[in-house]
Formats: sequence, C-alpha cells, structure tokens
Amino acid sequence: MKKIMVLGAIYAQVPLIEAAKRLGYHAVAASIPGDYPGFAAADECCYVDITDPEAVAEEACRLQVDGVTTCGMDTGIVAMGRACDKLGLCGISQQAAAAASNKYMSKKAFVEAGVRCADYRVVKNEADLESALDSLGLPAAVKAVDLMGSRGIYRCNTREEAHAAFVKVMDETRQEYCLVEEFIDGLLFGADGMFSEGKLVFLLPFGTEAYMGGQVATPVGHWAPFEYQDMLEEIRALVTKAGNALGIQNGPFNCDLMLRDGRVYLIEINGRPGATCIPEIISNYYGCNYYEVICRQAAGEDVSGFFRLDGRVPFASISHIIGSDRNGILREIRNNNEMADDICDLTFGAKTGDRVSRYQNGRDRLGQVIIKGSTLEECRRRMAEVMDNIELVIDGGSESLGD
Repeated sequence: MKKIMVLGAIYAQVPLIEAAKRLGYHAVAASIPGDYPGFAAADECCYVDITDPEAVAEEACRLQVDGVTTCGMDTGIVAMGRACDKLGLCGISQQAAAAASNKYMSKKAFVEAGVRCADYRVVKNEADLESALDSLGLPAAVKAVDLMGSRGIYRCNTREEAHAAFVKVMDETRQEYCLVEEFIDGLLFGADGMFSEGKLVFLLPFGTEAYMGGQVATPVGHWAPFEYQDMLEEIRALVTKAGNALGIQNGPFNCDLMLRDGRVYLIEINGRPGATCIPEIISNYYGCNYYEVICRQAAGEDVSGFFRLDGRVPFASISHIIGSDRNGILREIRNNNEMADDICDLTFGAKTGDRVSRYQNGRDRLGQVIIKGSTLEECRRRMAEVMDNIELVIDGGSESLGD
C-alpha cells in the first residue's frame, strides 16, 4: 500500500486526505498538534512543525512515504520540497519551493527570464521607500515577501498611505525588507495546472471574483471556463516561462494573473494547488477528481490522461465563499436550499456559537457554495438563487447573503 503524507490538517487538506484514502493509499496528516479535522480524517497522524523543512523530511523518511503533498496554503511548501528532494519523490524541489514562497526571489527570477510582470523595488527603510515611489509612481503596492494570499499587501494611492503601509508590512513580515511594486490595474484572474519534468500537463485559466475587504482585492470565488479563450496560448507561454524560471519541474501550481490592455501580466505563482474551491472547479471542468489526481502524481503516477477532453464539452462551474459583513457571535445559519444535482457543495465550516469576523480574507470564511451547469450564465443564475436562500443571524441581527 502506498503511503501519502499530506502537510497540514485544516479543513483545506481534508478533501486531499479523503482522496488518498479512496485510492487505497495510507493517508498521513502532518501538522502541529491541535483540534484539526485532518487528523480525524487521516489513517495516521504525524505531529510535526510543517514550517521546519528538516523535521518534515526526517518524518517522511521515518515513515517511508511514497509521496508528499498539500493544497490551499503555502505554509509547508518548502518542507514538502525538502522531503521530495531527500526521498527522491515526484514533487517540487526545495529550491523551487523557496523561490515560489518568497515574492522577492520570484520577482528576481521572473525579470531575469523575461516574464511580463510589474516593476518593483526592494525596500529596507524609509529612504528606500521614497526612492521607490519616485521611480514607480503612484498608485503603488507595498508587499511583504513571505505572507500567503492577500495578507501583507497594501494598495497605496498617496505617499502617506505608502509610509503607513511600510510600517505595517515590516511589522508583519519575518524579513528585513519588503517590495514596492507598480500597481497594475486590470482584470484579475487565475490559473491552475501541473508540471511534469518541466512541461505543462494541463493549464486551466479561470475567472476570479474579487472582494475589496481591505486595501487590496482578495478572491472570494472562481469560475470556469474563462471567457478570454483567445488569450490561452499567451497565458500558457507566460506561465510555462514563469514556472521554468523558478525551477518548478513537477507538481501542481496556482498562479494569479492580470489582463490589462490586451496583455497578460503574471502576479505570482505558487507551488501548490489553489484554494477557494479551485480543485473542485478543475474537477468539474475535466470530469475527474482533482484531489485524487494530485495524490496520484505525488505517488509518481502519470496523470496526463485525466486532462484529455477528447471532444467532450466541459462543465461550467462557479464557486463562492460565504462570509459575513459583521463581527459578532453566529447565532443561527438559515439555509433554505434543497440539495440538487447542480449544487456540488454547500457546506458551512462555522457553527452556531462561533465568534465570526467581517470578511477580510480566507481566514474569515464561514462556508462555501459550488455550482455546476452547462453554461456560466446558468451557473450564475443558480448561484444567485442559492445565496438568496441563505441567511446568517449574528448577535440578534439577520444578514441575507443574496444581492
């Protein structure tokens, strides 16, 4: 029986753990101790700090695993790379993982390889910041290089905002520097795919529903197919060049991109599958279970056959993260929807009595909805109907999730 180690044990890793078990693999959930659902779902628990590459590699060797993987978070990516290197497993290398996990290392590699992306400057102090703003102009983005998702990223329209953001970022980061980038305004979208020996196994661009919970947009949903199919070859070329620039030879990846004035810009690429229900979007599109495919590739199997449409028209699908506009105690979830074939998922991670926060980023998610159908228009109509039938009661006030 093959043994797969999944790094992390929060809700995002549970579908991956369950997929490994369906395939007949022995699933190991690796994380620090805690009340995490992945431990209950797994065949075996491995208590280890997944931010410690050597500790994870030692545990992977001790357990003699056949694959190491994760999804939805960056925390264990470098450790995954170290374990793959040490055991000779199919997956991202430690060097590539380190580059993908640091926005400065990524940007440096992209620029050297000619990947189209935003201009940037490395900033260590207030004088550097002033110089960067002189060069790049406003608006600009101040970014921590080592935080995942939209955390540690601030759009700044004035110099005063930039200086305030710099103070925040330097307090949040573990590094002694941050980045200031030119702000590229356009259509935000994403893409997920897989590399095998440095070549794309598949690439699926998808639309992104962005929510302005703070100073930068954070994804709260995705959909496929992406409307701009005529841009597919340009997207493939850009993403391939970016992955090769970082040295990503094997494994799944997620990237954020921007379409502006008919040209595609790369924002970042990560060495793991995307979050916000992206694996489910991919599963619907290709008619496979993407979590199972991730496990298969980690175990060294050829997975190219799962992404051949062979003339089949792919399903459209759309996802949406459920969040609140309020802070307080969740008193009741009123879900008046009846489950139907086109509702792939309608689940709530939050429960009555939980303290909830106004949605700012993925940490504030209360649940998720995934709809599939023949067309995007059909999916959007059904999503609106489903959301209209959900109501949250928080500290005595009710909040309808419909428009």
